[in-house]
Amino acid sequence: MALRGVVGVFFLSAVPLVCLELRRGIPDIEEEEKNEKRQKLVRKKQQEAQGEKVSRYIENVLKPHQEMKLKKLEEHFYQMTGEAWKLSSGHKLGGDESTSQTCFETSNREAAKSQNLPKPFTEFSLPAEQPTRKKIPDLPEEPSGTAEEVVTVALRCPSGSVLRRRFLKSCSSQVLFDWMMRIGYQTSLYSLSTSFPRRPLAVEGGQSLEDIGITVDTVLILEEKEQSN
Repeated sequence: MALRGVVGVFFLSAVPLVCLELRRGIPDIEEEEKNEKRQKLVRKKQQEAQGEKVSRYIENVLKPHQEMKLKKLEEHFYQMTGEAWKLSSGHKLGGDESTSQTCFETSNREAAKSQNLPKPFTEFSLPAEQPTRKKIPDLPEEPSGTAEEVVTVALRCPSGSVLRRRFLKSCSSQVLFDWMMRIGYQTSLYSLSTSFPRRPLAVEGGQSLEDIGITVDTVLILEEKEQSN
């Protein structure tokens, strides 16, 4: 019986200590919950502040940048298509038509300049009258190589080619220039010279090949005249 009394007394004395410890643990739990709520509130405020910064950046930086980029793309598109007049603000009905026309022409010139297009023609000029082409006389029939009083003339062209043809000595000396023009060399741009000695071929009206010294087979040089300034 005495042992039971001692145990009971010990148990009763330990109960207050246990209750005290339990009371000490309850405030700790409550404090942790308060700290957690406080941290959640701080994180929420930080997220809201960050979201507000992002919204201001989009509104003040990204959106104007995108609008400017779209405007430049639109201007470039209308300039490439020749419709730069669509970029103008327009004019009221009944306004100054001359001002509107001036703006329209300016826009077209700017569009043409950006595309390197030729300037529009405002005046039409009639084509210059083409000079009449001088008729080239027909060459006399070429004699055979066995005919009498025949000479062979070799014509050395500027291209390096050599053309040959037979003529009667009695033919007019003008036939040489007719031959030259017939193969495409104008007498106003080209002249004939003897090969040896080298001198211009003197031709006068009414003279024959024999009169100007072509009595044997001859080589003539076809060369370009010196253009006077």
